[in-house]
Amino acid sequence: MHATASPQQLDFAAIQALARADMAAVDALIRRRLASDVVLVNQIGEHIVAAGGKRLRPMLLLLAARALGHQGADAHQLAAVIEFIHTATLLHDDVVDESDLRRGRKTANALWGNAPSVLVGDFLYSRSFQLMVELDRVEVMRILADTTNAIAEGEVLQLLHVRNPDTDEPAYLRVIERKTAVLFAAATRLGALLAGADADAQQRLHDYGLNLGYAFQIADDVLDYSADESALGKHLGDDLAEGKATLPLIHAMAHSDAGTRGRLREIVENGEIDALPEVVAAIRAQGSLDYSLERARAYAQAAERALGAGPGNEAAAALRGLARYAVERGH
Repeated sequence: MHATASPQQLDFAAIQALARADMAAVDALIRRRLASDVVLVNQIGEHIVAAGGKRLRPMLLLLAARALGHQGADAHQLAAVIEFIHTATLLHDDVVDESDLRRGRKTANALWGNAPSVLVGDFLYSRSFQLMVELDRVEVMRILADTTNAIAEGEVLQLLHVRNPDTDEPAYLRVIERKTAVLFAAATRLGALLAGADADAQQRLHDYGLNLGYAFQIADDVLDYSADESALGKHLGDDLAEGKATLPLIHAMAHSDAGTRGRLREIVENGEIDALPEVVAAIRAQGSLDYSLERARAYAQAAERALGAGPGNEAAAALRGLARYAVERGH
């Protein structure tokens, strides 16, 4: 990282302010390239893009490139690619999970049905590949092809663990590596690649993104049992309803007495959302939220370490700040 006088890390509001102009350019590009002469594609695409969200993945690419001295149209285009890929996975996820709420709004599948949601997800995937091909860089295409393939594997792997009470922590981590962490890692590695960074710097940014992805997802899974539902923008206990044993529940099952463990296994197998208070009580009794947050913090700290020493510039401080934010956020 370039060493200039700047804070070691920024808070999330300052990070958003730093990235605002670049993110506005990315949003404009997303809307231009979302356009299709098929009206339903526009309607569903606009619905999910307009829902906003943190746009964390494209922001990571922009900040990684900027930390290493690069800004420009190619970074905006690749950031849009990352967001298209992420948006496609959301559309597919919501169909698979039968979700009806995301970011506080009705999901596309709840409004238009499963088939249109899947097909528009496919459109977004293919549009992302059109955008990356325009940049005509084989290494960019290789990274993103490998990443999208890993994400697809992660989706299938997660499906294999649905309503499986024997899912343990290593199995859980394998799922979230592919479902979440690999796209974070691709975003930050691509930022370094655009900046012309050497192999070592690219690897450090990849390691930062991968660890940040783990931290972000584990913290997300904690929020599913502990957040304010109106702030979270989805139903509490969604993971439980979908039969997903995430880290808080995995830890609680591993450390509860035999009777409680048997009951928790039954709840997972049946996806008993009405049993959410019972599950939360067991999770709290075993300190499983604290354990999970500590695991998330360990990954966030590993992300910061991957960036290396030194104060860095403002964009590097933003990357450090995002490592803290991933764990400390309330939604």
